[in-house]
Amino acid sequence: MNNLFALFLRELRLAVRVGGGAWMGVLFFLCVVVVVPFGIGPDLNLLARIGPAILWIGALLASLLGLDRLFQADRDDGSLDLLLMGDTPLELVVFTKCLAHWVSSGLPLVVSAPVLAMFLNMEPTATAALTATLLAGTPALTLIGGIGAALTVSLRRGGLLLAILVLPLAIPTLIFGVSASNAALDVSLPFGTPFAILCALTLISTVIGPFAAATALRFSSD
Repeated sequence: MNNLFALFLRELRLAVRVGGGAWMGVLFFLCVVVVVPFGIGPDLNLLARIGPAILWIGALLASLLGLDRLFQADRDDGSLDLLLMGDTPLELVVFTKCLAHWVSSGLPLVVSAPVLAMFLNMEPTATAALTATLLAGTPALTLIGGIGAALTVSLRRGGLLLAILVLPLAIPTLIFGVSASNAALDVSLPFGTPFAILCALTLISTVIGPFAAATALRFSSD
């Protein structure tokens, strides 16, 4: 556990040192929220209706930033080989790195979502529901992205391929995240069902993601 905690702190320090992944993700999130209203017009009612979808799409795209460096830097400096040969199970190492990436990149998106929701004229109830769905769903995006990062770790400039691999797998999380957020706008729609499925997707990703990524890393080292 001490090794995993040290690895977690190391990943957080590296995330800040390489240019502030948190700020970059939030700025990209802000760009998406600001640009979309220019394309659809200044209709406040329309913005309020499609606000959850805009914010979820922005969070999905912003979560892809920096994923290509999740294992690439370790491979370049040789520390990935040490992690592969270490006594700590590789699955726990992968989970720790994904957790650190979510704390440094995904959690700031969740924190900034209520502020950005104000730009889209969203009601407080809808904003609270959106924040809850992002908090429950963004870890799944990071863990799914970890699988793509492990598959493309041996490729130079594999960021585009990573996005192509991750986006189809992230669609269920996007669908149920938006569905749960929209349920807060329409009392006739149930909030609990899509939110429970969203939480289940995150739990499934927590179980499958580290094992799949660890297998891909072992395969790339052969």
